[in-house]
Amino acid sequence: MTINCKGNLIDLSVPKVMGILNITPDSFYDGGTYKSEAAILSQVEKMLSDGATFIDVGAYSSRPGATHVSEEEELKRILPVIRLLIREFPEILISIDTFRSKIAQECIQAGAAIINDISGGSMDRKMFQTIANLQVPYIVMHMLGTPQNMQKSPIYKAVTSDLISFFADKIHQLHQLKVNDVLIDVGFGFGKTQEHNFELLKNLSLFKNLEVPILVGVSRKSMLYKTLGISAQEALNATTSANTIALLNGASILRVHDVKEAVEAVKIVAEIR
Repeated sequence: MTINCKGNLIDLSVPKVMGILNITPDSFYDGGTYKSEAAILSQVEKMLSDGATFIDVGAYSSRPGATHVSEEEELKRILPVIRLLIREFPEILISIDTFRSKIAQECIQAGAAIINDISGGSMDRKMFQTIANLQVPYIVMHMLGTPQNMQKSPIYKAVTSDLISFFADKIHQLHQLKVNDVLIDVGFGFGKTQEHNFELLKNLSLFKNLEVPILVGVSRKSMLYKTLGISAQEALNATTSANTIALLNGASILRVHDVKEAVEAVKIVAEIR
């Protein structure tokens, strides 16, 4: 269970934490928070010191109903941040949250290490070949539709088996292209009802049969705060609870806003392994 990031083999047999850095004005939890270089550097320094192995940078909000952003605007937002982080933290492992092959190409060339694609290659037909050419770890997420319409009555025959079939097909395509490091993300909240989300969390261990690392992103999501009748700002405890369940069911990476608490969950779960 290792992935090759810029020549460094990262061992995922002990789960790792990926800190979220949204540089969008409209993300559901922290949109507009990190506008200045000082704010960005302060947050990333905190996440790294708290134990993050990866920093996931996103410049296109994928919250339900999010405003569409042009490729040019996404690139304009994200490239300066990558260069800033590489300059200030030369050893940093940056994941790029994008579904566009051009963004992937330019960000990897600028020093990023991983591509995290919310569409699993479905929104840009050039993405898989681009990843094959770049030979970088690639996170395949499942999303029903697009961020603009994904929550409009999502329907599955059987959500767990449907997603296992989806990933099996994507992994096969990527392996045919000689992509070595493929990871999967079931996409909590991306074209799923509350019932779908919790069924996937309960059945997460079944996805281990695909024999690739599993990334879980439930941090402060509506599946948690709506269930409890609270806000995203109040959902840290719920996030830690869900992350612990995910770790017990085989998660290899936790993608989170709150790194310290996620690292603590990893350490506690490790004690009972």
